[in-house]
Amino acid sequence: MSAPILLGFVLGYFALLLGVAWWTGRKADNATFFIGSRNSPWGLVAFGMVGTSLSGVTFVSVPGAVGLTHFGYLQVVLGQTLGYAVVAFVLLPLYFRLGLTSIYGFLAQRLGPRSCRTGAAFFIASRTLGATARVYLVVAVLQDMILSAFGLPFWLTTAVILLMVLLYTLEGGVRTIVFTDTLQTAGMLLGLVVCTVFLLQRLDLTPWQAYAQMQERGLATVFNPLPQARDYLLKQLVAGLFITIAMTGLDQEMMQKSLSVRQLRDAQKNLLLLGVVLLAVVSAFLYLGGLLYLVAPGLGLQGAGDRIFPAVVLGHMPVAVQVLFVIALVSALFPSADGALTALTSSTCIDLLGLPQRSDLSEAQRARIRRRVHAGYALLFLLLVLTFRAVGSPSMIGLILKIAAYTYGPLLGLFAFGVLTTRAVNDRRAPAVALAAPALCWLIDAQQRALFGDWQLGLELLLLNGALTFAGLWLMSWRQPAAAPAVTG
Repeated sequence: MSAPILLGFVLGYFALLLGVAWWTGRKADNATFFIGSRNSPWGLVAFGMVGTSLSGVTFVSVPGAVGLTHFGYLQVVLGQTLGYAVVAFVLLPLYFRLGLTSIYGFLAQRLGPRSCRTGAAFFIASRTLGATARVYLVVAVLQDMILSAFGLPFWLTTAVILLMVLLYTLEGGVRTIVFTDTLQTAGMLLGLVVCTVFLLQRLDLTPWQAYAQMQERGLATVFNPLPQARDYLLKQLVAGLFITIAMTGLDQEMMQKSLSVRQLRDAQKNLLLLGVVLLAVVSAFLYLGGLLYLVAPGLGLQGAGDRIFPAVVLGHMPVAVQVLFVIALVSALFPSADGALTALTSSTCIDLLGLPQRSDLSEAQRARIRRRVHAGYALLFLLLVLTFRAVGSPSMIGLILKIAAYTYGPLLGLFAFGVLTTRAVNDRRAPAVALAAPALCWLIDAQQRALFGDWQLGLELLLLNGALTFAGLWLMSWRQPAAAPAVTG
């Protein structure tokens, strides 16, 4: 299919998103933007969060990574499923009981305002880097496969796409993305199913026959039993558990949607359902990756990585499948950006600027500041996507998880200390501890062979980072009632 026709479908899809944004953003105020007025349907939130959790990384990078790590990523996802239960029954009750709009308000109440700003700053850094890495991955595919035919430069493509996201999230915020993410998740999953069916037909195999061939070629290997390996089973399970606790339970973007649900019970159902659905969907994406590597040799395609999926679909599949692939790809792109922009704006306005407490500002003035912050993050996204383009990476999922290990680790330590202890800390020194932990982790990571020999640290670097932050806070703490009683779950 020609690039202009594919572009026409993308523009039509965006027009649909704008229609949803107009409908949900009518009479929206700051409370609507930040937490959807706590009136979001939990079922829609759960389904939409699937798209946010998956994003373009799962849609493109997980199938592509099968050629490198086989089905090993499933080890991480199994650990993540356990993590959703921890978030649902330990952290969500805490957030609801305190009536938080920003989850970092817990750090302010428990440890102090500097700890709150430190937590928010680490979230902002992590979500900004992670979201822009996801956006870069999908924009790069769209650019190379479609938009380069028009002679458009990469920077202009990125700018236009981010402008689209800015337009449909500017007013409605969380209320809008609850509905748009539902639409986008549906598009992504439909693309997954259709592409899987067409690949099976091209191979002329049943699902079980295809899986048997994957096993014969070693593509379906899930568990690594070697303790010294970076992707050892136990390491990956523990890492997945804490990745979910950190990247969902301590992440304002993910929790903002759960806090927009009216009742705690419904928010818990949302997270538990999300964990089960993600396990099934990621398994399906890995299976799709196996199919891609079965069919690629017969199509003359070599190598492994993020580009194999678009290369197979756009070069060797029917027109209807190509259209659906592009729509699914765009559906994978927008949840990576819209929720991040909204959550980053919320955390900045609430935790760093303290807008809700600014009695000297009218509602209109607060809204004007919020819009400026929102637009500022869109510009920052543009600059970071261009940076990722200049640096490049063969597999973005590994890079994103690495970023998470360094930036979510201090959040994990701060929250663990606040939840699990009653000790008070010197709030002025908390930022220094939170910065020292990832710096020390970087040194350990760089000297792994000298320190551990054949033993390799992988995703559990996140846990080490959190433990170092916790230990630093403990060393400068004392036995004295803190600002809030201990929370046990």
